[in-house]
Amino acid sequence: MKTYVHEPFTDFTNEKKQKAFEDALSYVQTQLNNEYPVVIGGEAIHTEQKIVSINPANKQEIIGQVSMADQDLAEKAMAAALTAFETWKRWRPEHRANILFRAAAIMRRRKHEFSAFLVKEAGKPWKEADADTAEAIDFLEYYGRQMLRVKEGFPVNSRDGEYNQYHYIPLGVGIIISPFNFPLAIMAGTTVAAIVTGNTVLLKPANSTPVVAAKFVELMQEAGLPEGVLNFVPGSGAQIGDYLVDHPKTRFVSFTGSREVGCRINERAAKVHPGQIWIKRVIAEMGGKDTVVVDNDADLNLAAASIVYSAFGFSGQKCSAGSRAVVHQDVYDDVLEKAVALTKSLSLGNPELAETYMGPVIDEKSFKKIMNYIEIGKQEGKLMTGGEGEDSKGYFIQPTIFADLDQNARLMQEEIFGPVLAFSKARDFDHMMEIANNTDYGLTGALISNNREHIERAREEFHVGNLYFNRTCTGAIVGYQPFGGFNMSGTDSKAGGPDYILLHMQAKTTSETL
Repeated sequence: MKTYVHEPFTDFTNEKKQKAFEDALSYVQTQLNNEYPVVIGGEAIHTEQKIVSINPANKQEIIGQVSMADQDLAEKAMAAALTAFETWKRWRPEHRANILFRAAAIMRRRKHEFSAFLVKEAGKPWKEADADTAEAIDFLEYYGRQMLRVKEGFPVNSRDGEYNQYHYIPLGVGIIISPFNFPLAIMAGTTVAAIVTGNTVLLKPANSTPVVAAKFVELMQEAGLPEGVLNFVPGSGAQIGDYLVDHPKTRFVSFTGSREVGCRINERAAKVHPGQIWIKRVIAEMGGKDTVVVDNDADLNLAAASIVYSAFGFSGQKCSAGSRAVVHQDVYDDVLEKAVALTKSLSLGNPELAETYMGPVIDEKSFKKIMNYIEIGKQEGKLMTGGEGEDSKGYFIQPTIFADLDQNARLMQEEIFGPVLAFSKARDFDHMMEIANNTDYGLTGALISNNREHIERAREEFHVGNLYFNRTCTGAIVGYQPFGGFNMSGTDSKAGGPDYILLHMQAKTTSETL
């Protein structure tokens, strides 16, 4: 079987490709304010209550109106998924994989269209949107191929007069709860990993970005996915999220989002309800407080660039974002100066313009939370650049750096999920590792160093699921850097890794005496 090489990013310095993306944005502009239904068992259901999705860069612009499911529709979706599971689980694994490959081909042909919806609905600048769509294609291709690898199970020993087999079967009905920050890649990846392994799902997308999810559901229908395998149930977390997590027929929950919600889901899923005959499985990715560490034997220009681009890509709204820089005291002032200068060169504005590096944050709630942390930062450290927000038209916050923070400061400990970067000084490498590991999280980290001893020590001591040397701590590629973290960053379920789809199946041993 051919090894999949990841979907390339678009070179927007190419005028032809830039024009193609501008054309896609123009096309998506004609598709705004459409209505999208709940989809249950292949049936499109329009409801009175709608999620009105707005452009975070232009609050007056409605991207679309998406019907919301209530508990009655959630129950109907569960029934449809249970019915579909009885036939879908018997589909040959290669036939299920073929639907993913077809979906990838369709998305590849419509890549700029999906990316343009990401620009509009999530406020992603061109490169961030393009990378999101490329990652979604990667997930479709990768999980399809992984299913082909494990479809026969794994060899086990047999004794004389005995034949033993070890293979995987699907779990059942899963609830997919996806985030706003990678509203195509993570939403698609978590959904198709569950589907290709023979499960049926109820997809509840983030309420900030439901249109992108609705477009993906349309694509999966076009790719030939049978009715009832993927049921689309946008809605309130309090109204249907809890209901579905608690449901006795829910077999697993796949969640990406905040630590607070992830822990709550884990707690609720642990309770056995009447009629429930299994322990629910929870797959959770819950955020981070990630550190770029710079020692005194580093390329300082590389260090500054790694810190800044880790911190401010997609306005810091990545669980992998490097929101902390821990720098050796000998080079601290130089690295801080370079990082501040580079940050001041970043363009903040309309993500529809090719030259924009950083667009808005996702919504009013995030805007207020991040601005509150900036006020906390002014008490805890020294404001070096940024620190201002503007929400009259969209939710724009300047890339912000605070210096001279104590390792236990709130800005060094709490996930902000915005364009706020905290600098802290370290005495030596021991102190660097102490600060790097001094959080409740353990998702990503980076070490910028030319010291081989430090690199090897960090490989052992830096307690994160994804550790990078001499580069940013963001930008994991499917199949290359499987992604997932330790501690309060989640269940270390490595998305885009060789064992990820196994989390959606259970192993069965059969032994025959001959």
